[in-house]
Amino acid sequence: MNVNIDPSWKTHLQPEFEKPYFQQLAEFVRQEYRQYTCYPKGKDIFSAFDHCTFHDTKVVIIGQDPYHGPNQANGLCFSVKDGIPHPPSLVNIFKEIKVDVGVPYPKSGNLERWAEQGVLLLNATLTVRAHQAGSHQNKGWETFTDGVIRTVSDTLEGIVFLLWGGFAKKKAVLINQSKHHILTSGHPSPLSANRGLWFGNQHFSKANQLLRGMGKEEINW
Repeated sequence: MNVNIDPSWKTHLQPEFEKPYFQQLAEFVRQEYRQYTCYPKGKDIFSAFDHCTFHDTKVVIIGQDPYHGPNQANGLCFSVKDGIPHPPSLVNIFKEIKVDVGVPYPKSGNLERWAEQGVLLLNATLTVRAHQAGSHQNKGWETFTDGVIRTVSDTLEGIVFLLWGGFAKKKAVLINQSKHHILTSGHPSPLSANRGLWFGNQHFSKANQLLRGMGKEEINW
């Protein structure tokens, strides 16, 4: 099956695209986009891969679902398009970065700037029906994105995985911890953050410290 995705990823993920589950998933997604308003735009579904090539990947952040409001989702987890108000989880991410590494709170919530430095911003489910959170879960996306995590773990070395919240933490079983680094904390959503499970995790300075220790360029958060 021909999937429009960055060639560096296509080389490694082509076996997934040939599997029956992915062909069923692709047909489901096509039908949904024909019948309903869905996010992100079709051209942005694989945006996380297009902005962060396979061999440039240094950090992986795992989200769950794309935002399901108008003009929010841009194909990168936690990220919104330029000019869009920042959702609560993203607000808390930026607040932690400000305290942790001293980067001022940014005007834009578009995290393409991170992706282009080697941060794979991967949602477990890559599409969603408008205003219906979780509507495209359990249709095959999770099988695909688990395959992505395994491929990164098996093929690359010294990746820093940031697993926020119970859902993301479950992905640790897919990662070879003898060759990669895993940092875990609560989710940046207000529910978790307000219970003291997010703020103070210092994941951004810790990730840079790990990258520096491996001789890799740090991320400008």
